[in-house]
Amino acid sequence: MMKRKLETLVWLTRKRSIQFLIGVFFLYLVLVTLELPFVFRTDFATVTTTRSPRLLSEEDSLRKDSPARPLKTVSNADSPSQLARRRSSVVSALVLNDAAFGSHVNNGSSELYKQVKHAREVGRSLWEDLESGKPLTRTVAARAAKNRSGSCPGSVSLSGPEVVDVSGVVPLPCGLTLGSHITVVGKPLEARPDFEPKITVVTEDEPVMVSQFVVELQGLKTVDGEEPPRVFHFNPRLKGDWGGKPVIELNTCYRMQWGSALRCDGWKSKADEDTVDSMAKCEKWIRDDEDHLEGSKATWWLSRLIGHTKKVTIDWPFPFSEGKLFVLSISAGLEGYHVSVDGRHVTSFPYRAGFTLEDATGLSLTGDIDVHSVFAASLPSSHPSFAPQRHLEFSTRWRAQPLHDSGIELFIGVLSAGNHFAERMAVRKSWMQHRLIKSGVVVARFFVALHARQEINAELKKEAEFFGDIVIVPYLDNYDLVVLKTVAICEYGVHTVSAKYVMKGDDDTFVRVDAVIDEARKVPDGTSFYIGNINYYHKPLRYGKWAVTYEEWPEEDYPPYANGPGYILSSDIARYIVSEFEMHKLRLFKMEDVSMGMWVEQFNSSKPVHYSHSLKFCQFGCIEDYYTAHYQSPRQMMCLWDKLQRYSRPQCCNMR
Repeated sequence: MMKRKLETLVWLTRKRSIQFLIGVFFLYLVLVTLELPFVFRTDFATVTTTRSPRLLSEEDSLRKDSPARPLKTVSNADSPSQLARRRSSVVSALVLNDAAFGSHVNNGSSELYKQVKHAREVGRSLWEDLESGKPLTRTVAARAAKNRSGSCPGSVSLSGPEVVDVSGVVPLPCGLTLGSHITVVGKPLEARPDFEPKITVVTEDEPVMVSQFVVELQGLKTVDGEEPPRVFHFNPRLKGDWGGKPVIELNTCYRMQWGSALRCDGWKSKADEDTVDSMAKCEKWIRDDEDHLEGSKATWWLSRLIGHTKKVTIDWPFPFSEGKLFVLSISAGLEGYHVSVDGRHVTSFPYRAGFTLEDATGLSLTGDIDVHSVFAASLPSSHPSFAPQRHLEFSTRWRAQPLHDSGIELFIGVLSAGNHFAERMAVRKSWMQHRLIKSGVVVARFFVALHARQEINAELKKEAEFFGDIVIVPYLDNYDLVVLKTVAICEYGVHTVSAKYVMKGDDDTFVRVDAVIDEARKVPDGTSFYIGNINYYHKPLRYGKWAVTYEEWPEEDYPPYANGPGYILSSDIARYIVSEFEMHKLRLFKMEDVSMGMWVEQFNSSKPVHYSHSLKFCQFGCIEDYYTAHYQSPRQMMCLWDKLQRYSRPQCCNMR
């Protein structure tokens, strides 16, 4: 009996123990279910608070003990969901607000920060209108519809008062194409005294007699603050310049950089010089050189003595005379522009890197000239900047690859303008098809600010959403504010892709991806570096149109800086730049490449930086065995890529 009672007690005890354990287990499950989201939220919030706090004023920066630069390892403050949103967004995560620039209003960059404020406010308004789906105004919509129609006049004709009404610039709505030709009928004015001529030297305050005029094919202004590019510059100087003899100077000016001038001074180009479509670059005309005349007489008498017949030649004078009517024709050939005056070929000028025929959207006529009429014919029917849908191939083949969570070695940020649809498409179809980009080891993105024309922004937004390779920095584009895109590149490279190296380039820069990443890999791990075509001891220009004032840059020299078309940074330098910007301590300068040199120099004061200079990061055009080639047109981009694929070695392309 006692034994049975004992067994019953043991059984009841076990049953209650099991019930208790089951209850505890269920309670544990409930607690875990309720607490787990809270734990995750708390954890990521904690990580967020470990980042350097934002300082809202200069006084805050004085009170806070901020590190000179961040620690080597900085945790990403974004949760997985936030990171996913950041990666899928077409808008840069760079925060542009008043606090970011308020501490700099008293230094030499105050004017620049005023521009930033205006551009940010206008850009924010433009982007909000796009995001809200606000319809375009009637004017903008009509202009966009006209652009989509692609209809451009096949010819332009102006005469008499019409030429005066265009204020010296005749619009060529869709640029030029192969076979296009322009005819100008005019008369050079009589020479005038000039006390401050830019083409010769004045002695003892005596005036110099000057008669010169300029005929230019000009391109579209890319951004505010930048003059239109001179696609073709033709400058006859009837009274001469430094040499004292009549001369014709030809040149180009791209992004405020003049090229090497071609000067025709009366001597025919040498036989061993390159020709343009089999035509001489410079033709001969009569020069008032006594030695030349005496030499001709001596040759004639010698030929008579030895019995040679005299070869009949026709000598032409300088093609322009004061007060004499002329007919000047400019035609677009396969290799360059050809200029004829009164039916006689005078000079040919080869196309230069950085331009396409479609870029020549205006004919400028300035100087000592009385223009009677202008006629342009065989013009193209569309322009890539006006009809973007003609150049954007909305095919999934050209879409960007999804970002990998890790293993991204190099990030390439490409600066572009809103209306550069053709340039971006050429980059997508050329070097962005490299196997390292396709595999996700290298990531490339375009960084674009907003255009003043809202219909272009609407097309840009569609392009960004389809291709997934555009990051829009929401401010109104301005040449002096390109530096903001550079900071945005660093921010994206550090916070969004967490790349080992960060590179900056332009949309007219062809990048040999494998060569560039090999240069970065040569630097030992853990070493901070700055690689590119580096300028040393350059001085700011203090006079002229592009002068830099002492308020803007008080120092006599610029720091060492790499040319903007292509340079590479180690990620710790990029992280430092972003950190300084977020703490409102980053000094901005209107020259983007100089700004980067300044920031690297500041970083170098606390940790050594390895500077690596190479001319193969080509600043002007293309050279043998290049790493980057600059001023490449969309056609040249495709040509360079084709040669790289076909011959497995870099070869330049001179065609336009």
